[in-house]
Amino acid sequence: MALLQPFVHYGGHWLLPFLIAKLIWPANWLRAGLVLASANLIDLDHLLADPVFDPDRCSIGFHMLHGWQAAIGFAGLLAIPRWYARAFGIGALWHLAVDYGDCLMQGL
Repeated sequence: MALLQPFVHYGGHWLLPFLIAKLIWPANWLRAGLVLASANLIDLDHLLADPVFDPDRCSIGFHMLHGWQAAIGFAGLLAIPRWYARAFGIGALWHLAVDYGDCLMQGL
């Protein structure tokens, strides 16, 4: 499982957003995939932690943009009638789901 975890984690962050975009916006999947993948910018909140990276720490609930309040804000983006706002919201929620799965795989 430990060997598989990085592939699942980084594939979930950088490859699956393009698959999601292909399913939702097939005509503009590349552009939408880039917006979904850009939601990984929420990881900038890791720079506020000490230490910045801790392999034994679960991001969910620890970092400012990885909590339930942020998730509500990201879900709120789905109500905005612009495809790119919705795409970013979906990407950010997907990011949280991938990180949560990572926490489960680590047993945290």
